[in-house]
Amino acid sequence: MTLDFTAWATAHQVSFEKVLHDVLPSSSISPGHLHKAMRYAVLDGGKRVRPLLAFAAGEMLGADQARVNISAAAVELIHAYSLVHDDMPCMDDDVLRRGKPTCHVQYDEATALLVGDSLQTLAFQLLSEFKLNDDPQQQLNMIKLLAQASGSRGMAGGQAIDLLSTGKQLSLPELENMHIHKTGALIRAAVLLGAQCAAVTPVQLAKLDHFGKCIGLAFQVVDDVLDAEADTATLGKTAGKDADNDKPTYVTLLGVSAARDMAHNLHSEAVASLVEFGVAARRLRELANFIVLRAF
Repeated sequence: MTLDFTAWATAHQVSFEKVLHDVLPSSSISPGHLHKAMRYAVLDGGKRVRPLLAFAAGEMLGADQARVNISAAAVELIHAYSLVHDDMPCMDDDVLRRGKPTCHVQYDEATALLVGDSLQTLAFQLLSEFKLNDDPQQQLNMIKLLAQASGSRGMAGGQAIDLLSTGKQLSLPELENMHIHKTGALIRAAVLLGAQCAAVTPVQLAKLDHFGKCIGLAFQVVDDVLDAEADTATLGKTAGKDADNDKPTYVTLLGVSAARDMAHNLHSEAVASLVEFGVAARRLRELANFIVLRAF
């Protein structure tokens, strides 16, 4: 019997929590305080959208589950590190994340900084320590992919643009460029890393990359709508933070209605890129629906 999407996602979220539990250093290992804070920042929270995208892409192509687990863990560790750093006073200065106090509030700023540093390096340790593809060159490409998606040409670069854009009015292309880097790069990497745990052709990778690009942008558009309309309890983080910080968003630029239309258009384009994969792409299509329809 084929699981419906909710059951499929829940099963992966539960099993993936054990994967994260196992790859993170135990708090009983020195330095215990740092390891405890790392586990606090990663475990028991979040929808695990990026790992689910990796699982869906891997399953579509018949990848070994153990390999996808490690790739998904690496992506989630990078994501968690970015949240820890983004929430710090020198960045967004937030006090709530995933329904609990942010890492620097629960511990302290210095510990939070080290948590982010340590989660980032652990991600690359995982990608280099485990065999994720039969071709060593392909595995090196996977490491390079995550590095680019995380650094100045990806997520960190997008955050830098975001900080410089506070209080400014960006054009739509400028806003898209920021979020292609800040949010989209890691979502694209999640899809591609899951796929590259299997045999995948360059044409297939290009299709999946386009899917990831479109759904990554849609994810941010929907986030902006939710930030404007949902409450703190629903979000698990401080609602209205972007508006309070005078940050450019799709809602401030386009308005809620046009932002919703943009998310729908991006969703349609993402799903269209999966046509050649047929029914095997079911979970990716369902994830695209989940990402976009959570605000509608």
